[in-house]
Amino acid sequence: MADSVVIGKRNFSSRLMLGTGGIKSLEILREVVTKAGCEVATVAMRRVDLKESTSFLQLLEELNVTILPNTAGCFTANDAVLTARMAEDALGTGWVKLEVIGDEHTLLPDSVELLKAAEELVDYGIEVLAYTNDDVILAKRLLNLGVSAVMPLGSPIGSGLGIVNPHAISMIIDEIAGKVPVVLDAGIGTASDAAFAMELGCDLVLAASSITKADNPILMASSISMAVKAGRDSWLAGRIPKRYHAQASTSQGNIATWK
Repeated sequence: MADSVVIGKRNFSSRLMLGTGGIKSLEILREVVTKAGCEVATVAMRRVDLKESTSFLQLLEELNVTILPNTAGCFTANDAVLTARMAEDALGTGWVKLEVIGDEHTLLPDSVELLKAAEELVDYGIEVLAYTNDDVILAKRLLNLGVSAVMPLGSPIGSGLGIVNPHAISMIIDEIAGKVPVVLDAGIGTASDAAFAMELGCDLVLAASSITKADNPILMASSISMAVKAGRDSWLAGRIPKRYHAQASTSQGNIATWK
């Protein structure tokens, strides 16, 4: 596949992941997935009753979307590991988006518990996509543990603030990209945020609230999908360097003169 991305043992052509929390109906889910063209959708195992969500899961399967279970709502390594292993038993996916949250106010990752859970799950044989702070040292430690992707936040979950510390994300990309994918996760508010993440060099973007809570989720899904593609193309094209002073696009030697 042209410009595909590999996560663990899986290969995808789309670089947009969908967070399904907050989707209001199956009809909207169908349209959002279709417009976004995404191939991966996260499902919060602690917030979904699998017995009552058969239609939801069946629709994702019908749309050829790979389900990525996540451990949202877990505050300890033990809870996250248990939730991930339950997801493996229930869905047979063999991978997980690992979230271990520090508190209910900020919803920021707990670095200590995250590392503990990641190490145990990797050792168990589950492919871990680790939701983490925008901390390059923590990202490197997760990489050394053997995670399949590093997912730094752009800003707090659901905030819509975009990428508040682009330099931190760039440092993570410099250290991690090419070894495992870097997925910008959390904080996306609109299409320009997604494009910016890709222009920085992120491999993928995960969008959830920016789509599910938009006034028109279907239109926003389409917009963010195009932004991810545009941002990726921009990064591949190679931007011009930033300069303090102006620089003419045409050299002085090519300027015509008249006598």
